[in-house]
Amino acid sequence: MGNRLRHLSVWFGRFRRLRRDRKQRRPTLVTAIDLDGTTLRIVQAGPRARVIRLTAVPLDLPADADRNDPLAVGMAVSRALAKLDLKPGSVVMGIPRAKVVLRTLTLPVIEKLTELASLVHFQVGKDLPFRMDEAVIDFKVRRQVFAAPERTVPAGQPDPTADAIAVAPRLEVLVATVKRDVVEFHQRMAEAAGLKLAALGLLPYANARCVQACRVADGEAAFALVSLRPDEVAIDIIAQQVLLFSRGTVLRPAAELPGGNGTGPSPSPNDPLVRAAVIEVVRSLHGYGGMEPQPVVDKVVVTGATGFEAEVVAMLSTRLETPCTLLDLAGGLRLPTGSAEHAAGSIGAMGLAFGCCDPQGLPFDFLNPKRPAVQRDLRRIQLLSAAAAIAVVLMLVFAVRSFLISRREAVLATVTTELSDAEKKRPVYRRLISQTGVVEDWIKGDRDWLEHYAYLTSILPPSDEVYLSKLAVSGQGGIQLSVQARSGETLARLEKQLRAAGYDVKPLAITPGADRFGYEFRSNVELVVSPKLRIDLQKVKPPARPLDDMSLDATAYRRGGG
Repeated sequence: MGNRLRHLSVWFGRFRRLRRDRKQRRPTLVTAIDLDGTTLRIVQAGPRARVIRLTAVPLDLPADADRNDPLAVGMAVSRALAKLDLKPGSVVMGIPRAKVVLRTLTLPVIEKLTELASLVHFQVGKDLPFRMDEAVIDFKVRRQVFAAPERTVPAGQPDPTADAIAVAPRLEVLVATVKRDVVEFHQRMAEAAGLKLAALGLLPYANARCVQACRVADGEAAFALVSLRPDEVAIDIIAQQVLLFSRGTVLRPAAELPGGNGTGPSPSPNDPLVRAAVIEVVRSLHGYGGMEPQPVVDKVVVTGATGFEAEVVAMLSTRLETPCTLLDLAGGLRLPTGSAEHAAGSIGAMGLAFGCCDPQGLPFDFLNPKRPAVQRDLRRIQLLSAAAAIAVVLMLVFAVRSFLISRREAVLATVTTELSDAEKKRPVYRRLISQTGVVEDWIKGDRDWLEHYAYLTSILPPSDEVYLSKLAVSGQGGIQLSVQARSGETLARLEKQLRAAGYDVKPLAITPGADRFGYEFRSNVELVVSPKLRIDLQKVKPPARPLDDMSLDATAYRRGGG
């Protein structure tokens, strides 16, 4: 019990959603207009085939106006709507039968509508009287039929497998084709009238939809609907709300007909138009009878607003055995008060409005036809995808490259600024490096050079014989001396004293070089400090200072400058 209740709740929810979706898709008010000669017929309808407004107004077209000019016709429609004080947002229009090529196809059962559209375009394109690029094709699946496949048994011989042959289901499709110029004419006319064309249907099916709302025929019986217009007669055979046969013929220019511009002759039983219409009806019924087995036409219904529909009914009653009557729209539909006089000529407009109000929409819409599936070139798609991927990779590479270059340029700008500042401070850096090198050399020597200096001043001869003009320490731990001596013997004795003190002395190069103090010889002495040398300043005593030595007298030093 619980499972049944759960299933019922699920189905009830689906039903409610379906009804809600249908209500959302169903328009609340549809405006349909139809050009019946020089008369504009307007129908506004709501859901459930309810006519809200039905009226007709003559178009203000000059006598020499070109009815094939969409701008002139659109301006006339705009003026007519202004007289009625009617401003519809979007409208639906229909194309008469005479401008449409209809063909019935029997095709395999295909579920996808796009694939079925491809097959329809392929089949219809073979027999069109104009090029495919000039055609707008739409179709409607009428019904599903069953056909046995062809057998190869000769005629007159029994087929033992006849009972075992499977009956293959087929689709019966009605295809409507119109030239693109006709569709563009209606689009430009609506644009000139200041209207938005929402759909462009087929008038024969609009007539069938209106008759369906009138409940003219019930069950499987077929009837013929004869629609008289000022410039055309259309014969539609309908059964079970399906259009089985349709034929339209242009009789003569609209300007020469009653209702064309109001100047034509009055209708009479002997009018050529009446006779031509009756001939077309009889011819169409005979053509329908010669087709494949179809339901028999048991009724002929005539409608229109030309004024001679009664004469056509009378003549058809004498030519046909089938009953002929006028279509009673006012009795079959709920029409607004005062609009019954315009109902007979507005059957097409009412059918268009009713079709748009249906949840399924119009069966034919030449503005939005059922299109075939787009043939996709997989190889081309792959090539384009690869090219797009390569382009994306290249763009990514260039973006990363630009980002890295911008970062490096920022670093370069910073380094360039620092380099310019360093160039200004180069002399200071060089002096600091030089001084640092001297200090590092002293540190690397790991010796107390001042102690060596004090030791040398103690073991060198007195200053009245020799004095130091320069003392330097090399990076290899050597000591370089520049001395001035009064005689060469002093320099020879100096070398011996240095060796005796523990230094390794390279051979001296003695050169004459007198100075202003009387020291005649000059020499550069290079000493190498032996690792075994041990200095003990307590055991050495420096030579006595000369009596006239004023080096320690700061006052005399400043006064004498030396």
